[in-house]
Amino acid sequence: MVAAISVAMTWQSGGNPLGGLLGSPLVMMVIVMGIFYVMLILPQQRQRKRTQAMLSQLKAGDKVVTNSGIYGVVNGFDGDTVILKIADTGSSPVKIRIARSAIAQVEVAEDAK
Repeated sequence: MVAAISVAMTWQSGGNPLGGLLGSPLVMMVIVMGIFYVMLILPQQRQRKRTQAMLSQLKAGDKVVTNSGIYGVVNGFDGDTVILKIADTGSSPVKIRIARSAIAQVEVAEDAK
């Protein structure tokens, strides 16, 4: 009986190191920030690196899709812009100038599939 009372008093007085540690608001804040970093920031950084690698490997003749859904073929580059051929109307192709960052993806060639 005395042992049970001493255990209960130790428990109430903060004798449980795990409960005291997890009860600290600072530790809980650090844990939440770590979860945010792993679930939100890290995947976004990986996606940005993949996009930058895709844009740096872009070359003339690649079939691409823009963020606005326009399909076309890269015709050339002019600094940070890309000249995209979107239609071939016989006498002259239809070309537009877009920002390099507006390219969402490069289509995979059918031979590679």
